[in-house]
Amino acid sequence: MRAADRLRTETRDLVELVLLPGIAIFLPWPITFRIFRWLCGYGFLYRQDCSEALAQARSRGWLRGDVGTWLRVRRLTTLIDHADLYLARSRTDRWMARHLSVRGDWPQPGRPAILCTFHWGAGMWALRHAATRGLDVHFLSAPLRREQFKGRSIAYWYYSARMRCVAAATGRAVIEVTRMPRSVLKALRDNEQIVSVADVPSDQVVGSELIDLIGMRARVPRGLLRVACESDVPVTVYLLGVRLLDGMRTLRIHPLGSRRDQESLIREVFTYLESAIEEEPAAWHFWAIAPRFFEPAGIEAAAPSGRAAQATGPVS
Repeated sequence: MRAADRLRTETRDLVELVLLPGIAIFLPWPITFRIFRWLCGYGFLYRQDCSEALAQARSRGWLRGDVGTWLRVRRLTTLIDHADLYLARSRTDRWMARHLSVRGDWPQPGRPAILCTFHWGAGMWALRHAATRGLDVHFLSAPLRREQFKGRSIAYWYYSARMRCVAAATGRAVIEVTRMPRSVLKALRDNEQIVSVADVPSDQVVGSELIDLIGMRARVPRGLLRVACESDVPVTVYLLGVRLLDGMRTLRIHPLGSRRDQESLIREVFTYLESAIEEEPAAWHFWAIAPRFFEPAGIEAAAPSGRAAQATGPVS
């Protein structure tokens, strides 16, 4: 990377990952949220990701409303997700109680469970909330390697800090997927819980399942849900969104119980991602890498469902 390109990249990362989301440390959240809404009216913020995400969503039939609103929702969701790193390290559980709306119940503490969520909304506070309810949660993550961030020292620092924040929120070490299944099985035998962000591209996992998702064919990981079926461990799906009118976090918890049929469990889990995307398409963080997630023929097959066709994004 040329020196000038490196400087531009590092400056962009400093602004988008540190300086602007870091405003949240210093101001009350309602004021911060109003500032964020104002900033997200400008196209400079997260420009590359937003451009690629919009192109993919539009080509696959998932542009809802006008382009300007879609992009504002995308930028605001991304900015809040980044800001939650700084808020989680600087705010108390009392702050969380005021700014997090919860519907549903976590599994009982002291029993093994698998918790599944997705790259949608802003999920940081769900982990802390689960810990306050007595769960012993291990977050399952791909390994973070410096070579993945060549020429992006600030981005590497940011995502490393995010992993440390996850471990601090849960009070348990993050489990790298390279240590599956041994570490996962040990945690479950110890009556602890595993959290997995289920919608990762199939090129990051050993085994995948082909399913229908939002009118396309997608390959999704099956390893952890296979463990759930073989070990008779109950599964819970949760989603943490952002109410874009006032910045309230909305946590929805859906206990599914134990299953024996792996294929039907995978499809049931991913119906919640489908519903979330239908609710707010711009809040799914993986649009920019959609070609790694969906089968190529899925573009031609894309067709909005009845629920999605009626969905409208909130004005921001």
